Amino acid sequence: MAPKIRRVVLKLSGEALSGESPSGIDLEALFRIALEIKSARASHHQIAVVVGGGNIWRGARGQGRGLDRVISDHMGMMATLINSLAIQDALEQSGVHTRVLSAIEVAKMAEPYIRRRAIRHLEKGRIVVFAAGTGNPFFSTDTAAALRASEIEADLVLKATLVDGVYDSDPRKNPKAVRYKELTLLEALQKRLGVMDATALSLCLENKMPVRVFRMNVHGNIRKAIAGQEIGTLVTP
Repeated sequence: MAPKIRRVVLKLSGEALSGESPSGIDLEALFRIALEIKSARASHHQIAVVVGGGNIWRGARGQGRGLDRVISDHMGMMATLINSLAIQDALEQSGVHTRVLSAIEVAKMAEPYIRRRAIRHLEKGRIVVFAAGTGNPFFSTDTAAALRASEIEADLVLKATLVDGVYDSDPRKNPKAVRYKELTLLEALQKRLGVMDATALSLCLENKMPVRVFRMNVHGNIRKAIAGQEIGTLVTP
């Protein structure tokens, strides 16, 4: 599989940016992630990034406390924009040319998402950060990653998590949980393994988009995943 990987979409959770803090952006964690992405880019792969906003705001949480779902999701989109700008700055301070493309119009801070423009940035060797999810409420940033990967004809979605792959049950709660080395998108859907939400998995299945799930906070893992090394779990079409 490794020789075929040219372009990837890296999905990061917002919590990855908060480090050891309960919320917000931890600068040490932010710059560590930037250096990991820079290291992976050195292999001349084209890398796009989708980041969540859960370290700042979760739409579903706001809805549960009485906020309108659409308003709450719009706030979540703005949270992803904040994280995207932080990643852009950390990458550029690390010497990597980066562009933020937003699904909602914020002309003073980011370029609008245009498919052809995103592809052109990638072809020029820039990191592209997709902000504001899909631009629509009711859709997660997992779905945004699957959608953007399909649109830009990526070869792989990389989902960075706090665990080292996909398990048959939560390994943080069940010490006997078994990790899958490989499984199919349909199996992940049917078994509700929590790889991504159902909409994202269905989109990947429809567009034959593989997903590799791996542990984020291990040095070199992004580079290894892009190189096609067998880390974490590969979820195949």
